Amino acid sequence: MSRDVTQLVRDRRVNALAAWCIVVMLAAVSVTSAGQGDLLWAGFAAAVAALALFPPVLLFNRYAMLPWEILLLAALPVVGRLFATFSMTGNLATYLSVAAIALILAVELQLFTPVRMTPRFAVVFVAITTMATAGVWAVVRWVADQFLGTTFILDPSVSEHVIEEALMWEFVASTIAGVGAGVVFAYYVRQQVGTNRVPEEVRPDA
Repeated sequence: MSRDVTQLVRDRRVNALAAWCIVVMLAAVSVTSAGQGDLLWAGFAAAVAALALFPPVLLFNRYAMLPWEILLLAALPVVGRLFATFSMTGNLATYLSVAAIALILAVELQLFTPVRMTPRFAVVFVAITTMATAGVWAVVRWVADQFLGTTFILDPSVSEHVIEEALMWEFVASTIAGVGAGVVFAYYVRQQVGTNRVPEEVRPDA
């Protein structure tokens, strides 16, 4: 296998145990949020858990999990929205998670599709996807406010100026998170590639 981002998939028991614990936590949060009527966050947690399960399911190896650090980063909003005091902190946690999800997608696209990415391109993919997701996430919440009666963005008790300012700070947070995570992932991939190779028995092209 060439030196690329797919080598971030590990086949280690300790890593797999930690990663499975994170998946179980995400599944529990998804069920709990759905029971409380918080469908957006329930869907978010479920989506991250599903992405984490692709490698072990498609490679038929329960130990072939992505690095637990990346999965934990992807789960940050679950923790961030519970404990963050300032909205900026919560936004940064959310978009750091999006950056991790973008990296997961890059790895899985490389593993299971004809798409091939170099580590540098994967970093650019992470940064751009994170920033673009800010706009998509804003639209999703606006649609929910319009048709489901929620107040994610359109809160009658808040002025339009405050709402617009909050959205702008959210876009700033997504930019900081995307660029910052891209730089961190560049270093992380450089350190990990070549040290945690996918064994022959779990390679899709073996």
